[in-house]
Amino acid sequence: MAPRTVTTRLATALACALLSFGAGAQDTNVRLPDLGSSANALVSPQEAQEYGAAMLRQMRSMDMVVDDALLDDYINDLGYRLVAASDKPKDHFSFFIVKEDVINAFAAPGGYIAVNSGLIDITNSESELAGVIAHEIGHITQNHLQRAFESSKKDAPLMALVLLGAIAAGAGAHAGDAAGAVLMGGQGLMLQRQINFTRKDEVEADRAGIQTLSNAGYDPNAMATFFERMQDTLRAGAGGDRDVPELLQTHPVTLSRISDAKSRADALAAQQKLRPTAPTLTKTQWEKSTAPIAYVKDPTVLAGARGQKDGLDTYALMRERVRVLSGDALPLSTYYANNLDKHQEFNTPANHYGYALALTRSGRGAKAVEELQPLLKNHPDNQIVQLAMADAKLQSGQRGEALAMYATLNGQSPRNRAIALGYAHALTEGGSHADAVQAADMLRPMLDNADEPELYRSYARASEKAGEAIRAGEAYADASYLSGRPFDAMEQLKRLLKRQDLDYYARARIQARIADLTPLVMELRKRRVQTEDNPDGRTQQLQQQPNQACAGRLCFSAGR
Repeated sequence: MAPRTVTTRLATALACALLSFGAGAQDTNVRLPDLGSSANALVSPQEAQEYGAAMLRQMRSMDMVVDDALLDDYINDLGYRLVAASDKPKDHFSFFIVKEDVINAFAAPGGYIAVNSGLIDITNSESELAGVIAHEIGHITQNHLQRAFESSKKDAPLMALVLLGAIAAGAGAHAGDAAGAVLMGGQGLMLQRQINFTRKDEVEADRAGIQTLSNAGYDPNAMATFFERMQDTLRAGAGGDRDVPELLQTHPVTLSRISDAKSRADALAAQQKLRPTAPTLTKTQWEKSTAPIAYVKDPTVLAGARGQKDGLDTYALMRERVRVLSGDALPLSTYYANNLDKHQEFNTPANHYGYALALTRSGRGAKAVEELQPLLKNHPDNQIVQLAMADAKLQSGQRGEALAMYATLNGQSPRNRAIALGYAHALTEGGSHADAVQAADMLRPMLDNADEPELYRSYARASEKAGEAIRAGEAYADASYLSGRPFDAMEQLKRLLKRQDLDYYARARIQARIADLTPLVMELRKRRVQTEDNPDGRTQQLQQQPNQACAGRLCFSAGR
């Protein structure tokens, strides 16, 4: 996909997110006190976080996000390992992978940091990937987004928010990031505005990122190494296998920037040699001696060994997983097969793992099982490989063996979402009523504060087969909302309220969800914003009924 198309799609998501943000905040009329920057008087941290969450939902509605529990855990574990070593370890951050074969990454309001699949593909080590993410964390910890907001505060607050969206749409190429800002009005008008991160901002983000890399135990030279690779990519010019982002074509990485990064990294490396080696803590000691870090789904993972697990490089496995899950499985399986056959240097565990994933996803589970057997024999305790084998066996029709593997894995890691989702799918599809009940019971505790649509969809399917139609309906509505389809979610909830078998608690839950969604849906309809679940952007009259759910001054008919 061309970079211009990618930017347009992301800008559209940001515009819809902006409206979602405005709808959620319009009735509160609350302004937090200034805590150091006048930008905070216009946008509070909570409001910025809501904006970023809305952006992510809209990107999901456009199928721009790689929604995979295993990759989500990996990128967030990596991100929070860096956040814990940054200047603001307790600020909110969230990391996700964008399904675009373009070298890019960006930081958005609220601490949302996206990394494109194309960027992950070209990194050569976890330290290089960490260097990119650390740079984006640096933009946030150095308040670059707030500074841009503050400089634009002479505009209306709504336009100022749009300008923040502009930065998110184009930031992350690490080269004087420039991007178009989008304002979507009542007729869907898009207004182009230009904002740049200054060279000073880029240098600050580089230096803060390198310091974070060093503090987190990564190679501080990795950022400079990656910059050099980016420069080599630009020198190659057009006609390569990969689209080069327009941002890098017009704002190339400079030699002075690479030199500055190397100089900073060398100084930190010298300091590292003089530091005494810190004692290694056990997981239990770490849990007792370290306060939980806010927003980390499972803080104890930060105490685990990084990189090598059972002799396998987790980063390398995840890089191939990103490649397969963000691409077309059938041609990718041919790509792996041809290279494994013709090039000895391609014969690595990670590439065999990627080949097996491509085979499973293209409907050839039996061949994937064959491909994974040597890998599992050499690394019998590696859960990533075990999970791939269970998935392959399930796809090939070996359901009994797959269930046994899922059960063992779930017993070893009962809080692992990737394992739970695979196990729940195996139990629900082709299983008995008791199997479905087991799947629903296993997934239900994971829904607390969850924001992954697939988790709700999987729970909904299990609940539906288990005979819990109301719980299933609520979960399907939640999945629609998290997937950027608020109109669908609202209609599903309205239909649920018409059921005659609702008890008091179910009715209260559904009415509360409707109350939460009403301001957003009303605002989108008012502005005639076109979305996939409301393509004509029509304004629909909401008749006030005796039995209704309300949010502030806005009410939506609850019905029976």
